[in-house]
Amino acid sequence: MKIMNNSSRDDIPARIKEEADIVQIIGEVVDLKKSGVRYLGLCPFHGEKTPSFSVHGGEQFFHCFGCGESGDVFSFIMKYHNLTFPEAMKELARRYNIELPERPQSKEAVLRQKKREQLFGINKKCAELYARYLLEDKGAESAREYLRKRGVSGVIAEKYHLGYAPSVEREGWNFLGSKLSAEEQLAAVDAGLLVRRDKGGMYDRFRDRILFPIFDISGQVCGFGGRIVGEGQPKYMNSPESPVFDKSRLLLGLYQQKESIRKEKKVILVEGNFDLISLVVAGVRNVVAPLGTALTREQLRMLKRFTTEITLLFDGDSAGEKAAVRAVPFFLAEQLSGQVALLPREHDPDSFVREKGAEKLMQLLDTAQSLPEFVLASLIKRHGLSLDGKSRIIDSLVPLVQAATSPLQRSMFISHFADKLGISVESFQAVIQSGQRRETLLREKKVEMAGKSGERTAPLSMAQKRLVEYMVLNPVHFKVLEEHGVRDALVGGLGEILFLQLKAMVEEKGEFEPEELLSKLPGGQERKLVTELLMQASLRDVPESNGDDMESGSELGDMLYYLKTISLRRQSENVKVQMREAEHAGDMEKLQELVLKMVEIEKKLHE
Repeated sequence: MKIMNNSSRDDIPARIKEEADIVQIIGEVVDLKKSGVRYLGLCPFHGEKTPSFSVHGGEQFFHCFGCGESGDVFSFIMKYHNLTFPEAMKELARRYNIELPERPQSKEAVLRQKKREQLFGINKKCAELYARYLLEDKGAESAREYLRKRGVSGVIAEKYHLGYAPSVEREGWNFLGSKLSAEEQLAAVDAGLLVRRDKGGMYDRFRDRILFPIFDISGQVCGFGGRIVGEGQPKYMNSPESPVFDKSRLLLGLYQQKESIRKEKKVILVEGNFDLISLVVAGVRNVVAPLGTALTREQLRMLKRFTTEITLLFDGDSAGEKAAVRAVPFFLAEQLSGQVALLPREHDPDSFVREKGAEKLMQLLDTAQSLPEFVLASLIKRHGLSLDGKSRIIDSLVPLVQAATSPLQRSMFISHFADKLGISVESFQAVIQSGQRRETLLREKKVEMAGKSGERTAPLSMAQKRLVEYMVLNPVHFKVLEEHGVRDALVGGLGEILFLQLKAMVEEKGEFEPEELLSKLPGGQERKLVTELLMQASLRDVPESNGDDMESGSELGDMLYYLKTISLRRQSENVKVQMREAEHAGDMEKLQELVLKMVEIEKKLHE
């Protein structure tokens, strides 16, 4: 059967599901055996010895009673092969000879995609230049010696595409510029590889550094992390943020190690680039590292596609302990099994594995504590078990318990922590409920006070900053953004402060110029950000929006699409909680209904 271009693209998923045989597709990678009206096999998404993975051919869905994974043929292809919905749809359409109509794109979307392709292209070319220099040039001998001392073989260097940015003494200030065309130089500036001088000309951002290209999950080079070889500061340096490089959404090593992680069904997360490389040298394959920042929820979501077992291997100092504690709410919110292993205080992963070897490291990892237990032990060590100490511990545990998205998990934590602290479950629950009642009022007050005092708030992500920029520069569209949940997308940070101020101005004046917002803001982060946005807009010569022009409508559409995505993700989390509750209650009819609801949400998320 072949569907031609006059078919609606929105009809294609339904057509593919009609053609596709979920039993056949899953049966290609899972040994399925018929059991009544369904098929059973070992789940490919978690380790098990007794089959709990059920495939229903008639209803065209699967469900694992062990780990809770479920969905339709699209969900399986996406999860197993790590594809997005459009990629899964293309793959299934190819298999069943179904032609996909082209989706029309706005002019702005086309330009953004072109910019991304340019950045990926220049990053790839520069990664090849740096790698070739490390391998072949005499000027890289110090870098090669540095790697040799750490046991980094040519095979490992090649697998991670390691490179070297030469020193000024060897190649001057413009190593890259001398090897790129004029057009490529402009792209390199946009990627942050070349930096413009105030008086004209350019110079290399990275000098005398071993470079780690940072890949996304599909193998595109998004940016670089560099470690100084000689003397100099900073010791580590990353590419600046760009449309393709967002540190909070990337992990060093995930592209190279994703199959090892899937195979071993667990991952070790370390803090630094050379911590990772040292473990790889020692034979540990399932290891990744964030890019010099605290672990984020987005990074955990990426790992969740490959495993639900994550061990944090951090330094044994107070900074490592605090980093582990900060990560706990993210693990609970994502329903991930987290553990933490702290190294002896005199070691980091790199020095430990080089001095004591991989076997000792494995023994250390075997002693890892679950994250909630680790947090409780840390709090007891810090505060003690006096009456005052217990009170402080309980206050610290409240946000941890509230972060658990599953009511069952939350109930188990309350019972366990209450038992460990020698208090009644009812008393602990009363504290939790009191905290939940105060949470909204406290957040409102915190936002209000931050706006008045200039208190430092959480930084905006790139997507949030773009949303704030549009909201500030286009107050005519404020009501539409508010109706589509813009506040939820900016909650708890600088963006929410500006939302509240804009809302007050809209209610007071109706229409106003973006510049008028400055007169309402005190000194501080919010005023600095608005000033920066207005200056950037004037330099770009952005026309004022009256809400009618095509470009404005296109950009508004992008903003509403982003807000829709956030809303759908929130719905997805709620449905997952309901699915776990239905499974726990043995309500298969409700579970199937929720699976289909989840499939619809996932489809909308990836349209």
